[in-house]
Amino acid sequence: MHIIRSLEEFNPEGPVVLTQGTFDGVHLGHQKILTQLVTRAKQKNGKSVLLTFFPHPRLVLYPEDNELKLITSIEEKAKLLESFGLDYLIILPFTKELSRITAFAFIRDILVNKLRITTIIIGYDHRFGRNREGSIIEIQKYADEFKYEVEQIPEQDINECIVSSSQVRKALLSGDLEAANDFLGRPFSISGTVVSGNNKGTGLGFPTANIGDLDAFKLIPKIGVYAVKIRVKDKDHFGMLNVGLRPTFKLNQLTIETHIFDFSDNIYGQEIEILFVKRWRDERKFEKQEALTRQLTVDKTEIRAFFKQ
Repeated sequence: MHIIRSLEEFNPEGPVVLTQGTFDGVHLGHQKILTQLVTRAKQKNGKSVLLTFFPHPRLVLYPEDNELKLITSIEEKAKLLESFGLDYLIILPFTKELSRITAFAFIRDILVNKLRITTIIIGYDHRFGRNREGSIIEIQKYADEFKYEVEQIPEQDINECIVSSSQVRKALLSGDLEAANDFLGRPFSISGTVVSGNNKGTGLGFPTANIGDLDAFKLIPKIGVYAVKIRVKDKDHFGMLNVGLRPTFKLNQLTIETHIFDFSDNIYGQEIEILFVKRWRDERKFEKQEALTRQLTVDKTEIRAFFKQ
């Protein structure tokens, strides 16, 4: 997959079959679009192209709003998109100037003149252009004039609930990991570099890999203990993870600490991927460290048994 960060760099051979959007989380609804996109491009002997935006438009238009957290960083999203066989990922810098372009100008100047689309595939609710004025109606309206085809993806439901990035975010923040993973079609994950901690876990007999330098807008699931898989150098391991403030130690600083079962390698400075498989319990405060150690021992035994099943 070619990653393009400037429209001037884009010069594909053959027909261009394109979809566009933020695609945060690359959930099942997105996957439906991507599958159709790649299939149609192959049928037309063309190139499959996703036009996305970075930063997320809301972060540019409402910089004072710190509530938006993203399911996937731009690096995580690119990795997921590549797995679908996409030919091109175009990451268009989102600016206030770009947000002021009318829907018609966006179609004419960017989609047609710059990207030379022959087919566009979009979701039923996609919006674009100034004040989000553009929709499937505008895309279809100018199809004959600019000689491109339009394919619409209908609304997708899972268990009578619309699949959307906002639904995934709400599920993760509320602690409903099972629903979030169902929406995503895979375990929610966090990728990051292992950094030195304060060795509290080691002192308890449960050494941890601590993740640091996360994207400032990366969504962190609800505080608690999770059963996780940890991917280190393309090899999977099992473990348990705590997202929390470590109230027993009164540190009052949010951390992501992972205890990897049967693992003793030095991985400081290495990037790992953590896949959240099951939310196990809420974070608790213990009056004594011995009580915390006993609880961690119970958690480890139960989570090991869970993965063996």
